[in-house]
Amino acid sequence: MSTVQALRREEPAAESRDGVQAVAVKAAAPVPEVRLQIVHPALRWVHDNGVSMILWAISIAILLGVWYLGTRYKVELYIRFTNVPTPLEVFRKIAEVNESGRFLYHIGISVRRILIGFCIAVVLGSALGLLIGRYRVARDLLFPICEVLRPIPAIAWVPMAIMLWPTNEVSIVFITFLGSFFPILLNTVHGVHSIDPVLIRAARCLGANEFRLFTNVILPGAMPHMFTGFSVGMGVAWVSLIAAEMISGQFGVGYFTWEAYSLVSYAEIGLGMITIGVLGLVCSGVIQVVGRMLMPWSSYGGGGKK
Repeated sequence: MSTVQALRREEPAAESRDGVQAVAVKAAAPVPEVRLQIVHPALRWVHDNGVSMILWAISIAILLGVWYLGTRYKVELYIRFTNVPTPLEVFRKIAEVNESGRFLYHIGISVRRILIGFCIAVVLGSALGLLIGRYRVARDLLFPICEVLRPIPAIAWVPMAIMLWPTNEVSIVFITFLGSFFPILLNTVHGVHSIDPVLIRAARCLGANEFRLFTNVILPGAMPHMFTGFSVGMGVAWVSLIAAEMISGQFGVGYFTWEAYSLVSYAEIGLGMITIGVLGLVCSGVIQVVGRMLMPWSSYGGGGKK
């Protein structure tokens, strides 16, 4: 009996030791990280991109600071700020030109031209790029023509465009189209060539016809490169449009800026340049947003390492 009683007395002690060890193990276990769940998309975007927003603000502040200091102290260290308008003069000009609505009309004309020319370039450049990238016959037949015309600057097309098209408006849209067409075409061709051949063979083995192959493999695989071409093409389209409006236009932001230079209105020159930059930034931003929506599987438009 004494031995049994002794064993019974030792059992609670053993259980107590096991309990202490279990508590110690739980205490040593890492505490799971608790993250704040942000439901609203706008708040989530601000939470994820807060540091980037601060860096963006610093970048713009540096640019404005250099502009202000250069015009404030009339710096002439090889770069001359003597006749450059100050930021305050340009901002005052915004309120002045908007009273008549003339400047907004110029903006509307330029936006209409850029949208028409760019949309035509997207349709034709993407279609031809897919064909040239996929089929050797199309590449041998069409690509030499594109390579001959591609090195010609869009601004060199202005006299020829005026002779080719019946109206000045159509010729400016044509020059805008040329500016964005070749970047879209080349990036689309590169996107088709960059698709892994294993994916194409796998789709063939699964019984995909040519149409299904295009819609399910080739087009999704080439889309990241295509949207890169869209972004580059939009930037070149704005350059081509402004140059065409300065040379042969009667309306538009480019014409407004060149007219301001002819009338020695330096503040309006600065306003026109800032407007061109803002419009180009908005257009590129729209392209990136659409790209993220259409390609959730891709890292297109995403940031780099944080």
